[in-house]
Amino acid sequence: MRILLAILLTLATMTSARADDALGAIRHDWAKVYYQMPEDQQVAQFPALTGRIDALIAQQPGAAEPLILKAIILSTYAEAKGGLGALPLVESARDTALQAAKIDDRALDAGAYTVLGVLYYKVPGWPIGFGSNRKARDYLDQARAIAPDAIDVNYFTGDFLLEQGDKAKARPFLEKALAAPARPGRADEDAGRRKEIEANLAKLDG
Repeated sequence: MRILLAILLTLATMTSARADDALGAIRHDWAKVYYQMPEDQQVAQFPALTGRIDALIAQQPGAAEPLILKAIILSTYAEAKGGLGALPLVESARDTALQAAKIDDRALDAGAYTVLGVLYYKVPGWPIGFGSNRKARDYLDQARAIAPDAIDVNYFTGDFLLEQGDKAKARPFLEKALAAPARPGRADEDAGRRKEIEANLAKLDG
């Protein structure tokens, strides 16, 4: 019985490790597309990324992390595509992030709430889309309550405030994001995010 249990635990650990590796590989490839490719070449790359993350979600139906990454992929796909054709993508990203938050709202530094916050201030409001600055602020606040030092939520909080014209309040969040510790295995993402932070800080100083 003990031997069987040990085998099962080993298999479970191996399966989890493979899933983590697969998630990391997709995340790495997404960062390569989003941060390193010219915008006019990005759109063609997103369907393959979406297919890969959907396959991983099918293997891990109860996991929040793949759902969060899917919401990120769909959000940036919509950003690259632009126009009214992007609306179904942002709606799917919102629904996916909400699903992830129900499973584990702490996963990936409150990634589901961060994605929702970004969507609600980036997407136009009624009658075009579902955007809402109030909801954006609420979701970003919830994300920071869970992960106060995370690079993404601090960056996006600063970006949101900058878009609202509140430069004084935006600065400390952007500076905190820039000072955030490196994330293991996510150097390419961190490098891309820091360039965005520095660009926003330059707007404050300009």
